[in-house]
This record gives sequence, structure tokens and C-alpha cells, in this order.
Amino acid sequence: MVKNIIEREGGSKITRDPDDPGGTTRFGISQRAHKDVDIENLTYDKASDIYYEHYYKPAKTRSFPIDLQEIYLDMVVNMGYSRAVKVVQRAVNAKGADLIVDGKLGPKTLGAVKDKNLEPERLTAYRVVYYVELCKKRPSMWKYYFGWYRRSTEV
Repeated sequence: MVKNIIEREGGSKITRDPDDPGGTTRFGISQRAHKDVDIENLTYDKASDIYYEHYYKPAKTRSFPIDLQEIYLDMVVNMGYSRAVKVVQRAVNAKGADLIVDGKLGPKTLGAVKDKNLEPERLTAYRVVYYVELCKKRPSMWKYYFGWYRRSTEV
């Protein structure tokens, strides 16, 4: 799962895109989110540990049905925990759940995901909607849209 995310994030290539809010990144680990990490010398193994300790575990990825875990984790990595949970909540609400879209992953949200049998394709569709809404609010982000779209449909 993490191996796939690292590949989608560009692997070991260091990027310094001035429009990227994360700043300098390597293996998808951004300097902005991980100020204490030496991005220039970051290894694959250390990046994998960061994904596990800072994303997989705190996001409760294992609590999701197996067919949603990689999609959800990829969303957490790419858009942040709270935003990813809001996308999940919107997607499951479209199936008849009545969740407050608050970005908090609690027993009600996890129960609704399972009870409503949230499909991977539906979650992906709502993920794509999030990116469109983001680009409308921040037009400089349109340059990333196709990559986000492709990434969303590849997972």
C-alpha cells in the first residue's frame, strides 16, 4: 500500500514546486508537514516509516474495509486527514447515511461506511469532486488537477 503511494508521489525524486503548498518533497514527504525531516537525504525506509507512523496509524486506516483502505490512505496523504474524512462522510451520506460532515472519524462514520457498503468507485468520485472544488477556490491548483484525477482513478 505505502509502496504504491510512494510511486504515485513521485518516488525518490526531489521536487521544489513554488506553487506546491507542501514545499520541497521527496517520496511524497513534504518539508512543510515534516519540518524535522531532512528531505534532501530522506531514504525510502524512513519515508515508509513516516507513512506508517504519521498517516496509516493515526488515520485508523485498518478500520476501513480492505477494498477502501488504500484509497482512504492515499486521500489522507494527499489532502490531509480531516479533508479525507469529510470526503468519506459526503460519499456515505449520498448512500443515505445522516452523518455530520465534520472531518472526525468516529464510530458513527466507520459504522456508516460498513452499513452502507461504501463502494470504492463512489469514494473515488467524491474524491474527484473535492479536487474540482479546491481548484475552483484556488485557481493556481488547476495545474495539479489532471494528476490528482489520474491518481484518484489509479488507486
